[in-house]
Amino acid sequence: MKTNHPSSRRVVLKSAAAGLVALAAPAIWTPARAASKRIVVRDDGGIYTKAYGAVFYRPFTEKTGIEVVAVQANAEPTAQIRSMVETRNYTWDMAKISQPAIRTLTSGSKIYLEKHGLEADPMVATIPAQYMSPYGVGNNVYSTVLAYRTDKFKGRKAPSSWADFWNVKDFPGRRGLRKHPFDTIEEALMADGVPNAQVYPCNLDRAIASLDKVKSAVDVWWTSGAQVEQMLGNGEVDMVATWVSRAQSAIAGGAPVSIVWNQNLWGCDSWSILAGSPNADACREFIKFASDPKRMAALTEYFPAGMTQPAAFGFVKPELAKGCPTHPDNIKNGLQIDARYWQENQAQVLEKFNAWILK
Repeated sequence: MKTNHPSSRRVVLKSAAAGLVALAAPAIWTPARAASKRIVVRDDGGIYTKAYGAVFYRPFTEKTGIEVVAVQANAEPTAQIRSMVETRNYTWDMAKISQPAIRTLTSGSKIYLEKHGLEADPMVATIPAQYMSPYGVGNNVYSTVLAYRTDKFKGRKAPSSWADFWNVKDFPGRRGLRKHPFDTIEEALMADGVPNAQVYPCNLDRAIASLDKVKSAVDVWWTSGAQVEQMLGNGEVDMVATWVSRAQSAIAGGAPVSIVWNQNLWGCDSWSILAGSPNADACREFIKFASDPKRMAALTEYFPAGMTQPAAFGFVKPELAKGCPTHPDNIKNGLQIDARYWQENQAQVLEKFNAWILK
């Protein structure tokens, strides 16, 4: 639910027998076999495609002979993945998707992702378990944070928590919240004093009651990251709940913006292979290649990446590392989005939130 987060963020093989064989004895991969291979990877587009192209895609092709083609799609392309696997018409081989999306695609009677089987690989084994699943290898952590314009709080105390954002009396100013329950529900609960460890399962009645207290003070209910970035850049809002990448982009553009990491909400995107992809083994080789800590560290030349390899921080300049969602000082104060909760409750929460916001 990116965050603003969301959620429990996101196989059938060609036959049951084929699936068993694939798990028991994966095909042997060699550069010679790979030379004729091509994998298509869904990513987020924009700066991600640019950075991944420079750090992962092109270097991987140079090393292995496997061409990597990047495509952009919906933020949570579960319907597209289901369709490809159902029809066995693979326009993608793998995708960068959230943990909620992975749960959605692997929790029913039909499994739409392939087990990567890389848990014991030396390059993957050092990724912490919180960023891993049998169907996904964590590659980037994203966060939702409170961001504010420093010029609007010059000479007075700035907000440092969701309770401060809700406190209209002591922290006056134009506010922006996401027009979606992802993250917004969690923020409302934390603003009402719920400790991080007790946010899930979300008490919806309490969250809505908390939102009631701030609703009249919310000037903008935003619906896209680009909108947030523009509002921070032109000063349309004084403070806003936002995906951290948008606040960081506004800062890079010269806007006087500060980020509050306290009570950030974070989720993890993973490399996942579509079930039955004829290029699954090449995808596994790519995942191993992209899990190299030094390569992850190189992403910070393009954006403050949420690196999932702790060792990657040893290759990043300290001033850059401080802006990464997985920096120890940032993630220790955060709350991991509960993918299971959102997978199981998304429909009812959406219905209740949408009804409330229309009142």
